[in-house]
Amino acid sequence: MLFSVFTLDNPDAMDKRKAVHGAHVAHLKNAKAFGVTIAVGGPLVSDDGATSIGSLMVLETSDRASAEKFNRADPFHQNGVWGKVEIRRFDRKE
Repeated sequence: MLFSVFTLDNPDAMDKRKAVHGAHVAHLKNAKAFGVTIAVGGPLVSDDGATSIGSLMVLETSDRASAEKFNRADPFHQNGVWGKVEIRRFDRKE
């Protein structure tokens, strides 16, 4: 089952994002330990194409609880980078 994870950073998150970026990437590389496969993901950026303002991922996992557990363990979540997080079921249409 697929879930989209759409996040927007808190207004004051730029320094926090930079400080925990390495830990965030390590967490993403450990997704399988949470029963999660990242189908696609990356930063959301402002119109200047350079400033990160959030994140977007599509996760493949067995249930919503696994997607939520994976998200709660993310250093961006734990360190207050993300201000808004929406996790939604996603159905891919081929």
